[in-house]
This record gives sequence, structure tokens and C-alpha cells, in this order.
Amino acid sequence: MSYTRTSRAADSLRNIKITPHFLPHADGSCLIECGNTKVICTASVDENVPPFLRGKAQGWVTAEYGMLPASTASRMRREAAAGKQSGRTQEIQRLIGRSLRAVVDMQKLGERQILIDCDVIQADGGTRTASITGAFVALQLAANKLISDGLISENPVREAVAAVSVGVVGGVPLLDLDYPEDSGCDSDVNIVITASGKIIEIQGTAEGAPFSLEELGKLVALGQKGIGELLAYQQQALAE
Repeated sequence: MSYTRTSRAADSLRNIKITPHFLPHADGSCLIECGNTKVICTASVDENVPPFLRGKAQGWVTAEYGMLPASTASRMRREAAAGKQSGRTQEIQRLIGRSLRAVVDMQKLGERQILIDCDVIQADGGTRTASITGAFVALQLAANKLISDGLISENPVREAVAAVSVGVVGGVPLLDLDYPEDSGCDSDVNIVITASGKIIEIQGTAEGAPFSLEELGKLVALGQKGIGELLAYQQQALAE
């Protein structure tokens, strides 16, 4: 049975809002809202680097991700209370870190690191892609502060990066899946692409029926359209 999305067009993003400088103490921060998914993203500058980079005159970018207990319909237990992070959390925060490092010139950053924190305060699908899109804004704001403080002379961020989910629900390709669509989709693909159109990562899974390379190509093209729009929202937030 074919699926019909009633809230918006199949190739439309949810309502997107990025509020920069959301928290006063972080070097860079924003609240990103993708429909009912809301994530606070912060960037904190640390004048130290991991041991494996000491003395190499280059920096580092790393990320942490977490979901607050009341971010979902039923309370999630804090992972700190469980004494360990879930495999999902570790996988997502590594994805965020990889996505940001791909667009940063570590030599221009100098021997310091930027720590990214993505805290999901409300989840309705697409938390990892919203985190990447918002984390870039926080990262760029932190880099801007380093420049204004005279700690670096050039912007270490080479270009913007954003991410979005696409998938097939009831045989229909959709952009930016919410939770009901994501939980019942035939295929689910997360795409991370730079402003120049270069792919950083594609994560694709057949939840129901396997999909062809042709179908994957259509989903990637749909994702590229959405990412182009997300990049515009990022630039608008950074201009505020």
C-alpha cells in the first residue's frame, strides 16, 4: 500500500529553526529544531590536545552525543547511571566527530581542540543528522571567537557540512523522516554532505525490502536537495 505524507510534501524538510548563541558560557552554541526534534549543540575550546597529537602543531575536533531522559515518550535512563554508553551513542558521536573533522584544517586550528556536545532535549527522528547540522554552526561560532580573540589568524573551517535522513516508506521516497516514518520505513539512509557537494558519509539500511543502486541514487539526490536547504539555514544563523 502506497504511503501518503499529509503534513508536507515528500521532498520537503520539516520546519527548521537554528538559534545561534543559545547558551552564554560555550564558545559556540545553538539550538537546532527540525520539526519536533530539538538538539542543543555546543562547542568548547580546550587549549590541550589528546596525547597522540602533542607536539605536532595541529588541533583536533571531537564530539559527544546524548539524549536527555525526557526526550522520548517514555523516560530514558541516563547512560551515566548505567555506567556505560550504548553502542548507538558511541556510533553517533563518532559520526558527528568524523563529519566535522572532514571540514577543518587542523594545522590552522593550532595545538588545541574543540569539544562538541550534542544534547537531544526532544526526539522525533533524525537526531544524529540534526546534531551534525547544528554542531557545524556551534563549531564555526567557536572558530570565529578564536579569531576575534586573536588566538588564530585564519578560519580553520574549510566549508560547511550538513546532514539529513531520507528513506522509503510504503514505496514512496521521503526527505527528512520523522519518528513514525523512520520506525516504519522500508529503507533508511543518513547522508552527510559538504557545501561543495562532497560526500562524507552515507549510512543506508534496508529495514524491509532491499533497495537497488538506482533507488539509492534517487535517495541521495533527494538528500542533496535537503542539505542545500539546510546549508542556507546554517548561513542565516551564522549571519545573526
